[in-house]
Amino acid sequence: VSRVPLSVRLPFLNVALVHIGMLTALDQFMLGAVLGHSMTLGQAFLAIFIGSAIFGVVTVGLGYAGMKEGMSGSLLARWCGFGRIGSVLIGLVIAISLIGWFGVQNAVFAKALNFAMADKLGFGWSAALSGMALTLLVAFGFRALRFTAKIAVPMFVIVVGYISIMTLSGHNIAELIASAPNGEAISISAGATMVVGGCIVASLITPDMTRYSQKGKHVFWMTMMSIIVGEFIVNGLAIIIARALNTADVVTIMSQAAGGIGLIAVIFSTLRVNDINLYSSSLGIANAIEGVTGKKLRYVSITLVIGLIGTLLSVAGILDRFIDFLTLLGVLFPPIIGVMLVDYYILRTHKVLLETSRAEGLLPDSAQTPLIGWPAIIASIAGAIVGLAFEWGVPAFNSLLAASLLYWLIKYYTNNHVYFRKLGHNQNLK
Repeated sequence: VSRVPLSVRLPFLNVALVHIGMLTALDQFMLGAVLGHSMTLGQAFLAIFIGSAIFGVVTVGLGYAGMKEGMSGSLLARWCGFGRIGSVLIGLVIAISLIGWFGVQNAVFAKALNFAMADKLGFGWSAALSGMALTLLVAFGFRALRFTAKIAVPMFVIVVGYISIMTLSGHNIAELIASAPNGEAISISAGATMVVGGCIVASLITPDMTRYSQKGKHVFWMTMMSIIVGEFIVNGLAIIIARALNTADVVTIMSQAAGGIGLIAVIFSTLRVNDINLYSSSLGIANAIEGVTGKKLRYVSITLVIGLIGTLLSVAGILDRFIDFLTLLGVLFPPIIGVMLVDYYILRTHKVLLETSRAEGLLPDSAQTPLIGWPAIIASIAGAIVGLAFEWGVPAFNSLLAASLLYWLIKYYTNNHVYFRKLGHNQNLK
């Protein structure tokens, strides 16, 4: 809850590698497998291109603001339309989405565990066991998680490369590219929204990392590298592998092509990602409770409750709703980002306040910080409804555009209304 001073900003690669790591994970491989199983190669890559373009623009915009102000995303939201309470709500939305990701990743972990034990436990008990075990590890700070984090990313990259070589060496690549998909068809617009949904939470928390960046161009190249590696390389390999093995099931892909090594990669990758999901969502909820009530609840108790909820989502079958989950995220988060970008770059509501406090290296005065920004909240909700209700075009872009325009119109009307009221009051005094 403070600005990151220029004196402690980090070199480009230090920040870029963390950001790239968010998009080189199991969930991107899962997304690519779904696209490859349900779309032609051309349609899949077009969906990735459209989704990446939306992600790239909003991520660079938010990331640059985070770099310039030295603030995290939820903190920046206080002076980008949402106010103090509004920023707490954004933190809660992020936390809830991360609980959903916990459920998705834990379900993948559980399938791998159940497969390794020859279906002796069954999926439900495997999900309950893996979810609560990870929750206890994170809640009580078990040191083994540091070890898994260090080896999970390299192992995942190595295994994906190994699977690609083993799987594709026995196939005609030209035939795979030309072959028709065998899964239930997904439209390009729906695919693009799924791509946005798979990475949009990363966009909203990009300022959390770029507040440590030194220059604006670092933000741009960091985002481009994340898109190339995460969206086009990892997704692209998953698309082709899913077509070769005729399945969108990640555990099946890993086990068929890499055997025990693949299962270990699934487990370690899930541990790494869910460690972050559980920890970040716990902190977000803890901060939200403290911001609203002033009470500080114990981190361990919050983590245990959140872990239980995420585990129940796994058992209930959230993995079966993976496409719906991505679609929901793809229309829920773009409106929030659109409102923040319009306020920061176009309306510049708190430009003077931010510049003055930035020069002093402090946050803007709390007395001058709005309590809650109703126009931003209304526009975000309306944008999400537009994205869900209308299927023409790309729903993720529709929700972004609708919220941005509505917020601009509301602020334009209210500002003019206040101006004319003040003008009339001054004339009456004269």
